[in-house]
Amino acid sequence: MKKYLIAILLLLWGAVGVEAGTENDLLPIEKFPVPKKIDNLLFYIQRDPNTNTICYALNYNSDNKVDEKEPVRVFWIRYPEGGQLKDLNYIQRKFAYGITSKKVAPDQYDVRSVAYSKLPLILKKDKTNQFQVYTSINQIECVVERIFIRIDGGTLWSPNVLFIELKGTDPLTGQKQVQRFKPS
Repeated sequence: MKKYLIAILLLLWGAVGVEAGTENDLLPIEKFPVPKKIDNLLFYIQRDPNTNTICYALNYNSDNKVDEKEPVRVFWIRYPEGGQLKDLNYIQRKFAYGITSKKVAPDQYDVRSVAYSKLPLILKKDKTNQFQVYTSINQIECVVERIFIRIDGGTLWSPNVLFIELKGTDPLTGQKQVQRFKPS
């Protein structure tokens, strides 16, 4: 029984993506692939130690309206496995890459990461009536494009996060904004 538990934990460890290494061993951010042709993609998260990407896409119900209970669908692009799309497993959804959402107004949702709920993300319509996710980047409300998490070792439940990088666009000027911070 203990052998099986250890094997399961090792499988989850690899799936969550925490491995020991040195910062010099880590892939430069610009070398990570950019998701293409993903329907209704809002933003994506990438992190060390591999190029697997977590995608956050608008989730429609059977009436072709945004699902109010679960407005964002979360899934993997497994680039090392030929770019397969896969659902998150229970641990990933509940403790690492999943989100919670709460409707705060018509067509507006407070969306939070289960792993780092301090970062407010707001899902709302833009001036062209398309849903986007917004957050403050460099004290400017921006449309989120990518979140990158630089991880260097640590454990499954407590990875050593060196920084989180937010990348987005200022909807008023079209300028790209990038901000890094160390989570507290």
